[in-house]
Amino acid sequence: MTQNVQVNGSYWLQTAPGGAPRPALGEDLDVDVAVIGAGVAGLSAAWELVRAGRSVAVLEAGRVAAGVTGYTSAKLTVQHTLVYDRLRRTRGPEGARLYARSQSEAIERAAGIVAELGVDCEWETRDAYTYVRDPGRVDEVRAEAAAAKEAGLPASFVTETGLPFPVAGAVRVTGQAQFHPLKYLRALAADLEAHGGRIFEDTTVQGLEEGEPCRVRTEAGTTVTARDVVVATHYPVFDRALLFARLSPRRELVVAGSIGADRDVDGMYITPEENTRSVRTAPLDDGRRLLVVTGEHFTPGTGDTRERFGTLAAWADEHFPGVERTHAWATQDIDPTDTVPMVGPMHPGAHHTYVATGFGGWGLSGGMMAGRLLTAQITGEECAWSGLYDPRRLRTAVREAPALLKTQAEVARHFVGDRLRPVPPVDALPPGEGAVVRAGGDRLAVYRDEAGTLHAVSARCTHLGCLVGFNAAERAWECPCHGSRFDTDGKVIEGPATKPLEQRDI
Repeated sequence: MTQNVQVNGSYWLQTAPGGAPRPALGEDLDVDVAVIGAGVAGLSAAWELVRAGRSVAVLEAGRVAAGVTGYTSAKLTVQHTLVYDRLRRTRGPEGARLYARSQSEAIERAAGIVAELGVDCEWETRDAYTYVRDPGRVDEVRAEAAAAKEAGLPASFVTETGLPFPVAGAVRVTGQAQFHPLKYLRALAADLEAHGGRIFEDTTVQGLEEGEPCRVRTEAGTTVTARDVVVATHYPVFDRALLFARLSPRRELVVAGSIGADRDVDGMYITPEENTRSVRTAPLDDGRRLLVVTGEHFTPGTGDTRERFGTLAAWADEHFPGVERTHAWATQDIDPTDTVPMVGPMHPGAHHTYVATGFGGWGLSGGMMAGRLLTAQITGEECAWSGLYDPRRLRTAVREAPALLKTQAEVARHFVGDRLRPVPPVDALPPGEGAVVRAGGDRLAVYRDEAGTLHAVSARCTHLGCLVGFNAAERAWECPCHGSRFDTDGKVIEGPATKPLEQRDI
């Protein structure tokens, strides 16, 4: 029987209050660098740039670190499931080594910042594991362990872990970390401001004019003039190099609850099996541990999210009986078609605009790496892995053509197929539910609230026009093509869309 899971918000956001809201940008501004987005990538870049002597303005549509970064599982590791064996085959041994080195140095940088600023962010050193339970997949794990070790990581193949169930094999990478991401990033933001950086919340960016200088236009009509612009909005709000064709969004669910400290799994775990399962713990005030379980990957706006939450909760209860579940939330990841994130100049002709995206579920180490890489590029320093992450890369894009074509076929399927689906009558819509219906030749996204009142908006995503689908567990409209999300009244929750769904009468 499917469990009924109450989605009640991110543990990280609830245990690290954001304090008083920062003001929105209310007047035109002139700075060296404008950073769009105040998640881990944007804040890391802004902090590094301020330390490098640049004047910086961070423009955030919501609150600092309250977007995707606030919903992470908060594992800070270079071990990204089964990435190194694939990189060794697609980018060569040197590409795998550069990936490992860049991610390792990012984590070392974060550890140094925690020490320098004295950040109380529950930093804990843990080993990271990628495991399988199917004996038929052991060779994959052995190959990954060998590739990770060849790339310079402290990796080994093991068959024993701290999990309360047996595994067929696992890659172990020692000396990784887990922490409270919001406590870390809010300390980073405060230090950024203490050194002259400026952060503006509730400031939605809608336009970018490239040039010397660049100009960023906000929804409110204000303009930021800057020599350089960094777009760090998770999914880029501007597409100047067909990045949309090389990125695909996915939702991932999280359940968390209290367990005894004697049941700590003593590590960070992930498996590609069972539609992905990830496990870690965190400290709680009463000496117990918070068990954090993630999984159930799916395309936004598709399927029954409540059923998926129930499946994940049942898995947690089966493998960790007696867990006192306290939290449930969801997050969104962006996968690149060729495995490696895209960090660097936005397009082939770009001289002063940069992007950071496509972290594939590993945005903490990736975002910290991006902050250092973008700072080096903006300040004219050399960086050994600039080529690896360059969004303009073409040779690897050609090599990954099958994945790119598959991604675009999926987008086309939704763009056309979703318009052919049968639609329910509005009268059949129960309270708390939403559906796309047809009215007067138009497709409307209609939600009936608990009081029975209907809320109708256009079902066409304001990004590129795909039809949204309803996520009943989170009560949100989601675009399956590029991942834009809207509340039941059409307000943007998450981009790349920057404009709300249009209001409709019904």
